[in-house]
Amino acid sequence: MKAITRITLAFAFGTAAFAQEFTSGTVKKLYEKAKKVTLIHEELKNLEMPAMTMVFQVADDAMLEKLKVGAKVQFVAVK
Repeated sequence: MKAITRITLAFAFGTAAFAQEFTSGTVKKLYEKAKKVTLIHEELKNLEMPAMTMVFQVADDAMLEKLKVGAKVQFVAVK
């Protein structure tokens, strides 16, 4: 059974980047009411996690509204 980890995402939507390393990913599924997104992502170096498909909690509704299935994203995942 695959565990679902709760991680808050900060997406790069043309805003100033902060001092964290961004990870590339692709949106696989959106859960708008639950404020979650499934991403197929590269290695999360800051969390020492390999590339995989995971469900993430999105901190800001405005970020979620901008996402579409299949979209390529740059994000920072934090615990």
